[in-house]
Amino acid sequence: MYVFVLIVFIFSIGAIFGWCLEVVYRRLADKEKRWVNPGFCVGPWLPIYGTGLLTAFGISFFDKYIDLGNDVLEKIILFAIMSILMTLIELIAGELLLKFFNLRLWDYSNEKYNYKGFICLKFSFYWMLISAAYYFFIHPLIQDAVIWLSKNLIFSFSVGLFFGVFLIDLIYSSNVLVKVRNIAQEAGITVRLEELKDTINRKQKLAESKVTFFFFMLKDDLRDLIKKANDSLSPMR
Repeated sequence: MYVFVLIVFIFSIGAIFGWCLEVVYRRLADKEKRWVNPGFCVGPWLPIYGTGLLTAFGISFFDKYIDLGNDVLEKIILFAIMSILMTLIELIAGELLLKFFNLRLWDYSNEKYNYKGFICLKFSFYWMLISAAYYFFIHPLIQDAVIWLSKNLIFSFSVGLFFGVFLIDLIYSSNVLVKVRNIAQEAGITVRLEELKDTINRKQKLAESKVTFFFFMLKDDLRDLIKKANDSLSPMR
């Protein structure tokens, strides 16, 4: 039971803080400085970052098995392994979303040395830098948090509450994505989620209507917006 609570605890930290990181990054990268809710869930969490933190947490304990007599080289190899695994997570997640939902959450097609738009060399390098930052600055804090959790198991109630809310969100959001997939398959297209949400927001602003997040839209309205959002669509592949 404790192992499950521990896994959910670390996952929740990564998912929530990863969401915060993406929100800030997208805000800074956006020319219009808009706030964007990244990912396909309604709530403030990104499952891919939760999975990434679990991976980084586990791999960090293997540093003692890398013995080359050069501490710098050993750390570079460790961070390279982390980067490869993070890139693999991106690839698997991207492939699954495209296969089962005809959906792209990110697209690196315009980046050099990319593979199917799911992964690219530049972002793999970023993952390596993030892995180094995690190892030196965040991993010790996560370890302390894990030790604290082991001494305060009553907090597991909060962890369980997060997991319950997250699971409901995941099921609900997945059902919405099934609707998007069905519409995409009818039209023979692949939907880029972020561009679709952007198109919806722009159209609603032009209509001077209240912004309704697409998760709460009726299927007919969603179908109409998907078909009209030419910039967010691409041939199915």
